[in-house]
Order: sequence, then C-alpha cells, then structure tokens
Amino acid sequence: MSDEHRALRETAAAVADTQIAPHAAMVDECAEFPEQSLKALIAANLHAVGVPEEYGGQGGDHLASAIVAEEIARACATTQQVAGGSELFATPVLLAGSPELKSKYLPRIASGEFLGAFALSEPEAGSDVASMRVHARAVPGGWTLNGTKRWITNAGHADVYIVFASTDPSAGARGISAFVVESTDAGIVFGALERKMGLRGSPTREITFDNVFVPSDRLIGEAGRGLRIALGTLDRTRTVVAAQAVGIAQAALDVATDYAKQRVQFGSPISQFQGIQFMAADMATNIRAARLLTWAASIACDQNHSEVGLAGAMAKCFASDTAMSATTDAVQILGGAGYVKDYPVERMMRDAKITQIYEGTNQIQRLVIARQLFSERR
Repeated sequence: MSDEHRALRETAAAVADTQIAPHAAMVDECAEFPEQSLKALIAANLHAVGVPEEYGGQGGDHLASAIVAEEIARACATTQQVAGGSELFATPVLLAGSPELKSKYLPRIASGEFLGAFALSEPEAGSDVASMRVHARAVPGGWTLNGTKRWITNAGHADVYIVFASTDPSAGARGISAFVVESTDAGIVFGALERKMGLRGSPTREITFDNVFVPSDRLIGEAGRGLRIALGTLDRTRTVVAAQAVGIAQAALDVATDYAKQRVQFGSPISQFQGIQFMAADMATNIRAARLLTWAASIACDQNHSEVGLAGAMAKCFASDTAMSATTDAVQILGGAGYVKDYPVERMMRDAKITQIYEGTNQIQRLVIARQLFSERR
C-alpha cells in the first residue's frame, strides 16, 4: 500500500470502530436501516471513495475502495452493503454513461445526497442473467419499463437505480440495455422487505415497473450493450464483495482470539491448546491470502488488466469461502457463547453466507475461472 492507502485505512478503521461498530448489533437485532452509520460514512467521505474528483468524489482507486470496504465490514457488514449500493450505481455510469449522465448523477452520489442501487436479478433470472423478462419498449422521447426485479439492495431507500431491461427480446443477451431510473418516476412499486438470515438492516425488496417512463437521455451507453455493461461492472465490484468478506472474517478472528486468551479450561487459557491454535492459524493464513487476492484483483481493475474478470472471480470466491469457514470456526472456538447473541460471531456467520451467493454465486465464479483456465490451454 502507498502512504495514502495506509492513511485511508487508518481513517476508515477509526470511523468503523468508534461510529459504526457501536450500532452494529442493534441494526441486526431490529433489522433497521443503518442511518447513523451511513451518516458517519458520508461525513468522513468514505461512502463512495471511487467517484472521481471531477464529480466531487475522493477519486480513490479500486484498491482504496477495497480497503475502505474491509474496514467498514469488519465493524458492520450491513453498513458496508448499504454504502456499496452507491458504488454499484456509479460504476456502470462511469463505464458507459454519457458526460451529461455522469454530471447529473455522480456529484449527488459523491455528496451523499443520493443513495444508489443496482437492479439486475429477477425472479427467473439470477445466475442466468440473459433470460431477464423486464422489458423496455421504445416510445416517443424515451422508453417504458415493465416487469419485476428481485433481490435489490437498497430498494425503497435508494434515490437512483441502474435497471437492466430487454429492449430487443429477439436478440437475447445482445438485446439488453441499461437505464437510470429515479425513485420518483411514476409506476414504481416496491415489494415487502425480505426477511433475511444476515445483513438484516440492509433493505432488500422486489421492484415492479408498471409502464415506467424513462427519458431517452437516461439510457446508459448504446441500446443492446447492457449485458456487457453489467458484466463489466460486476468484474470490478466483486473485488468490493471480496473485501467485505475479508472484513467479516477478520472481525471473527479478532473476537475468537481475544476470547481464547481469556477463556480458561482445565486450568489454562484455551489459546494454549493446540487444537485451538491450529484453527486460529488456518483462519489467519486464509484471511491473509484472501486479502492479498483482493488487493491484486483491485490493482488489476486499476490497470484495466486483461484478467480483471478472472482476478475478481478468484478473489470473490476465495474470500467469501474464507469468510464462511472463519466465522464458523469462530463460533466453534467460542463454543456455547458463540451460539448466542451475547457475542457477535453468530451475526458474522449469518452475514458471511450471502457473500458466497450475491454478485455471482461461487459456483459461477468457479465456472469463470475454469473456462479461462482451459481456454488458455487449448
């Protein structure tokens, strides 16, 4: 890391420890939106560090985004997930949006005035994105959207959404386009909050579009390029998911090692037992490896490397598997104490699970890795 990255990490860690961590248990227990924590991130300019300076942002690179995401997730994965919605909104606009579109929305994301969201998944189109049924029909002056999106983070709270829709059903994957939809557009209906295992304070809902009119200037890039924009976005934001997973895993290791040094059995702290030591050693080794994979993938994004997709898939897959195993082992080290809400590791274990699922399941990530591996050897 550069000196700037180290300073950013220290700032993010301080905000996380003092202004976010104290609210994490209540956010989870009550499934409440992390309003105070999000305000603290915005006040510290940590909510959208990747927005370029020309649009009022911090101009941080992908590594900066990953560093901040890890520190925030270490304190409260829900808060990091909510803030991450704005990055998911900003990335496709930066990749393919017109200068006018960037100038209209990115400054509001950078200032914290707007919260963003990314609407790609549907009830029948999860991993199979190309089979989406939400469609957009060309009308004078723009498009009308109809259909339903599912599993949308920040739905109902976000001010702006990236929405992917089929503009040419006969073209399949080549007929998908991307749009900016505002929460005030007529015809948007939000479903009930999903009752989730983890990230309980992060609002997740269905969104139904009933003849929602979107002006033509809110089309991102060209019609028919939406799937490429979506995949290009996910190639980059998977590094943030990986960082989120690393943060959760690191938090679980911290709690487990502190507990092991204090918990006495058979006359000794359990940290002196080889069984516990080996578990902690494996956790720490895998977390370090996951962090380095995440940083490498972030740097690949910053360099626009040809292996951005591969690097992101590896980082996301390994880091999320590490988060799941590390949090499970943390619960085991705490024993009965780990199974109750008096300690945070059971929350961390519930939060960790979704990192193996969203932004492409780990089975999909393994397909991405395997296809590139074998295509290179043909």
